[in-house]
Amino acid sequence: MKAAAQRQKPVDQPFRTVWEGKAGSKVDLRVVEGKGHFEGIAIEAGKIVARTKGAAVEETVNALRGVFARSMAGYVGFEGAKAKFLQIFAQGFETPEYLKRERDYKLVAKAKLDAAVPVKAAAKASGSKLGEEAMRAFQATNMLSPFEKTRLGNCLRGEEGDAFLHGAAAFANGDIAGGLATMEAALKPHEAAKWTSVTYLPFLWQPETHMFLKPEATTEFATLVGHGFGFDYAPALNAEVYASLLDLVATTEREIADLKPRDRIDVQSFIWVVGKYDVAAEKLRQEKAVAAAAARAAAKAAKAAAGD
Repeated sequence: MKAAAQRQKPVDQPFRTVWEGKAGSKVDLRVVEGKGHFEGIAIEAGKIVARTKGAAVEETVNALRGVFARSMAGYVGFEGAKAKFLQIFAQGFETPEYLKRERDYKLVAKAKLDAAVPVKAAAKASGSKLGEEAMRAFQATNMLSPFEKTRLGNCLRGEEGDAFLHGAAAFANGDIAGGLATMEAALKPHEAAKWTSVTYLPFLWQPETHMFLKPEATTEFATLVGHGFGFDYAPALNAEVYASLLDLVATTEREIADLKPRDRIDVQSFIWVVGKYDVAAEKLRQEKAVAAAAARAAAKAAKAAAGD
């Protein structure tokens, strides 16, 4: 009996699931622990559509997200993203039309905010008119919808305005979780607790550090370049989502360094252009602009000739 027992083979232990997540509403992501490694799998309609391995859970999760993202329809990677941006703005961040349409007006809004509501003043706001001044900075751009601005204005002009500014200043100064909680409490009575509302002021105050989050364009961009933010994004305001956004931004900065973005205003504009602009529509708009300019020049020349 002893000899027989010694000849028995050990029973293999089944793989144990150690992490689960989602990719959209249809794909389940899972990491299981095997013998000396972790395996990541993406499952859609009961079938494994992507698979990867890693030595640690986080490494495997990130690898799985990358493999799955690169398999998704529409994936172009950062080289494809740069190619699209340069199709629209041929001189990159120095294109005059880019400066006019994407950068200069944000700098104007930043200048207004810095002059009227610097971050130090926002941190100490108390019974002042700083909420109204901050609202002027929001009104200076089209980065929030008119509907969002209306609800945000009700907060900034009301009794919650100082609290919102305190939270925005705390966020800008590095207390992401605390700042989000304070801003959310101030915005919720006005149904305005949105990512656009809470990231706007920190982004303009410190465009070398923070990022404005426009969810639809940013998640679309993340999908195009194969970054995990497309999986991590959630409407709920929490520090983990913002940390994933900053990782996307840092990755983008490295990948487009050859285009020489000046700050995260340029990076945010790059994300917006790649995520939302339509190349064909832009080319048509540019052709119309060239034709209109030619028509104006011809009319001016004809008028001058008639005067002679």
